[in-house]
Amino acid sequence: MTGTRQAPECWLSDMDGVLVHEERALPGAAEFIARLVERERRFLLLTNNSIYTPRDLAARLARSGLDVPESAIFTSALATADFLHRQQPGGTAFVIGEAGLTTALHEIGYTLTDNRPDYVVIGELRSYSFEAIAKAIRLIGAGARFIATNPDVTSPSADGPLPATGAVAAMITKATGAQPYFVGKPNPMMFRAAMNRIGAHAETTVMIGDRMDTDIVAGMEAGLETILVLTGSTRADAVARFPFRPDRVLESIAEVVDLI
Repeated sequence: MTGTRQAPECWLSDMDGVLVHEERALPGAAEFIARLVERERRFLLLTNNSIYTPRDLAARLARSGLDVPESAIFTSALATADFLHRQQPGGTAFVIGEAGLTTALHEIGYTLTDNRPDYVVIGELRSYSFEAIAKAIRLIGAGARFIATNPDVTSPSADGPLPATGAVAAMITKATGAQPYFVGKPNPMMFRAAMNRIGAHAETTVMIGDRMDTDIVAGMEAGLETILVLTGSTRADAVARFPFRPDRVLESIAEVVDLI
């Protein structure tokens, strides 16, 4: 890679906009995964989506033609669980979220409750309950600490943008005055948790993403080599507007294969 860095040993990559788009594998994605496996490189695929478990996501990727073990998928729900386990092992939480988040918290030994929980944890949902949001507001007012899996205010769908975790968190903040701690991208905390999981070191790890304001800035802040691919959110003419730069800008994941 560039500069005085050592040759990459570990790879982190975003999924949507890098490897897949609307349930279809992007050109070069299958070759990228195959090369990582062939060269025995440690890797994780990262997503801010907290709805699905790694098993769910592995099945979705398989339908797209990408053979990825569930152990190689790291979600903002897993990062949130890792963070809470480090902060307060065996704690309690009131959760607004889907199976990806509740499963991750159960697996670290958290108890899910609405009776004086240590934390209120917000993740992405397919549908939001006014009653649950009202309960979260009351619990935070009573002293529960406020955590959100990620700050994304919208998520894509075939019909257009949908309100996501950040939008619901903003509603709760407006009602309580409490700001959540966002664990997922662009918080480099998520990248550090991912690297810990595969025994990676910053100086020999690469992050591939399609968004300057999440993937690239978080990778840079975590001390990683960064690659922006132009198959997702950030266009080539927008890169220069940011006060930081990726180490490489490539057309697609297909151009990354030969770097492994």
